[in-house]
Amino acid sequence: MSTPQVSSPPAAPRVLVVDDEPQIVRALKVVLREAGFQAVPAETASEALDLAAVRPPEAAIIDLVLPDFDGVELTRRLREWSEMPILVLSAVGEEEQKVRALEAGADDYITKPFGTRELVARLQAALRRAGGAEEEPSIVLKGLEIDLAARLVRREGDVVHLTPIEFDLLRVLVRNRGRLMTHRKLLGEVWGPGYADDVQALRTHIARLRAKIEPAGGAMPRYIVTDPGVGYRFTG
Repeated sequence: MSTPQVSSPPAAPRVLVVDDEPQIVRALKVVLREAGFQAVPAETASEALDLAAVRPPEAAIIDLVLPDFDGVELTRRLREWSEMPILVLSAVGEEEQKVRALEAGADDYITKPFGTRELVARLQAALRRAGGAEEEPSIVLKGLEIDLAARLVRREGDVVHLTPIEFDLLRVLVRNRGRLMTHRKLLGEVWGPGYADDVQALRTHIARLRAKIEPAGGAMPRYIVTDPGVGYRFTG
């Protein structure tokens, strides 16, 4: 009688963790292990580049402040050859650095001190987006339906009339659902590179779009969430 073969469990996805604060690294190791990931720690940007080149990880979590060069430059160098999801860690009040990191190719950022559930959710969302799933032709949320192909939006069953700019803005946000989109990124994709600094125009159109698609009487936006000083994120 032949011995039945026992298949080994799949290897845990590897996440490069770049931070020179031992307590942060220890915390991330525990959080990632409990969520089914394997942390690959690095204390410097140079060490992180070496580790990523030898055995590319599935994702990376990078602190913005590192001993040799900053997390923005590390993100930029990784983006030269890798499309893996990159999350950056930043302290409160580092809006300019966050924007620089996102424009360098980071997928999202987490502010210290961070909530463990939020970090894992952001990481999992970034990995799903990187999986190359086909674009949904129609997205149905609670109270909102968006048909990208037909350029049609309904709120509570009623057709919402959007201007071309408003629909294009919603389309970009929806296609990057869960991902923080910087002001510059949104302006460039919707209006073109010549309008990349026209933040006031973006805020005006976001306000009009919210007035049309957000639930009436809601104290806080349900779908389009503001990240002050950085950009917007479509949730749902």
